[in-house]
Amino acid sequence: MNQHDFFTTLARLLNSGQSRSVVLCGNVYDLFFNGTEYVPLIPFLCQKASAPGILQLVYELNGPIRIADERDRRTLQDAWVSWKAGMDLGSLAVQDMTKNKSELDRLRRDFDQHLQDAIGNPTLALEFLRQLTICSRAALRGDLLIMIEAADMLLPSGTGDLATLNDAQLRRISIVQDWFGDPAFLHGRDSVCLIAESRHMIHPRIAKMPQVLSVEIPAPSQATRLHFIEVFCAAATAKPATWSTPDKLAEFTAGLSLHAVRQLLAGAAYAGEPLSPSGVIDKVEAYVQAQLGEDVVEFKRPEHRLDDVVGFARLKQFLREELIPRFQAKGKRSLSGAGVAGSIGSGKTFIFEAMAAELDLPVLVLKNIRSQWYGQTDVIFERLRRVLEALDKVVLFVDEADTQFGGVGETAHETERRLTGKIQAMMSDPRLRGRVVWLLMTARIHLLSPDIRRPGRVGDLIIPVLDPEGDDRRAFIRWVLEAVGGEATDKDLAALDALTEGYSAAAFASLRSDLEAARGDSTDPLAMDAIRRIVADHIPPAIGPTRRYQELQALVNCTRRSLLPGSDVKDFNVQEARQGWAKEIRTLESLGIG
Repeated sequence: MNQHDFFTTLARLLNSGQSRSVVLCGNVYDLFFNGTEYVPLIPFLCQKASAPGILQLVYELNGPIRIADERDRRTLQDAWVSWKAGMDLGSLAVQDMTKNKSELDRLRRDFDQHLQDAIGNPTLALEFLRQLTICSRAALRGDLLIMIEAADMLLPSGTGDLATLNDAQLRRISIVQDWFGDPAFLHGRDSVCLIAESRHMIHPRIAKMPQVLSVEIPAPSQATRLHFIEVFCAAATAKPATWSTPDKLAEFTAGLSLHAVRQLLAGAAYAGEPLSPSGVIDKVEAYVQAQLGEDVVEFKRPEHRLDDVVGFARLKQFLREELIPRFQAKGKRSLSGAGVAGSIGSGKTFIFEAMAAELDLPVLVLKNIRSQWYGQTDVIFERLRRVLEALDKVVLFVDEADTQFGGVGETAHETERRLTGKIQAMMSDPRLRGRVVWLLMTARIHLLSPDIRRPGRVGDLIIPVLDPEGDDRRAFIRWVLEAVGGEATDKDLAALDALTEGYSAAAFASLRSDLEAARGDSTDPLAMDAIRRIVADHIPPAIGPTRRYQELQALVNCTRRSLLPGSDVKDFNVQEARQGWAKEIRTLESLGIG
């Protein structure tokens, strides 16, 4: 969607009479091209909506009610006076005008005073605007278009409970509810635009009215950013130096608002130094994190790659030959994401961070999308969606995904169901396919919503990460011995292999740390007898049954035959294997493990 297509949608809603009250939300604090220059939203709307017979009023929280075109002031004032005086000024004879002059002058002064009294008094402002729409229907030859900025501050959602709001806020909600619900207003020709970043930030008594529709303003597209860069560079006195063409800069600034792009260009013009790719990327990461909050997301730049991953030979081959090409593809050949399952300590996060590094894409780690504040979870999600739609291509990395995304059943909270439903819709959104790569890590794949696990979402590919066996375990043993300079014979490797049966990747990492501590500052290799004693003394924690349960769930949910243990055997039967794993799951569950 082009950044300015929202106005076409808005105009269609108002001109068709579908709605007389619209919430403009999304990227409302950015810049917009009015044909000659980039301006804020309100001036852009005033210019685009300018037409004969339309009178535009703007209410900004810290200012008066402003009539966009001063030539319309007298027209609106006359309509107000006529309505209040109960007479048609146009049909009054001169002698009648003279006789009623003092009363008419008083009403004109009242009109001007109401406009000024709106400063710092939003309750009065909303009531006056409501009355103007009544006046319009009775006495105005024209239609009102009223634009109200910062609607989320005028009509805050709070906790959703009216008892938490003060008297003035309650009064404003009552005024707007009566106003937008009035059949005469609905069937009239006046319109109101409430401007807020998110519809969910407006009190639900207003936001959930069926008469109130929403139009979202998207983040600037690459074409919009390119046009802005060209317009800025053409108008700048000091030309900002860039490391590449405007096209490349527009591509690298994906995710930034035009305000943020302007800051980059202005800084480069002032410093007289070219922008660097790393500097632009840093700016994008800082901007996105500021938009969503540090407790919601963070950018990660993994420094290790698949060559640094010990063992997992079959899995690494699969990642290189099938998964990475599918993630790098665009359109229908691409995958929307993958679920990664396996028991705690199996190495899921480390392996797939390495894979993300191979993709050479920004990695956005989703930390916590929920909020304790009423309605804020929906606001965070909307911001996340706008960021993902704006970025050119990104890996969305979700660790402990079963705790991030809940269910949609009757026992789930309303907010939980709504959030999970929106996440599911976003995963299968064709506009994001090939642009957003979802990587969902979890040790409890069975707790993820079945709708998330279905084909078309991460159910296209659910990958099990299992504890090392055979050659993979021996690769881990050699990696452990490298840390202490130990040289092992085949007999030593066989003995250590037997001692480390059932070890996870995390257990091998712990063992390596213990051996390094035993070696201390010495440069001499640790003796094999000492190594064997330490390994023999190493007892894994008593979480074996829980880890086995998680591993079985990963196997049962796996969607690739070639990734299952024993699948290379000629007569391997997937259904029989799944039945056996399911039976073992039920046995563990009967023991209270789950």
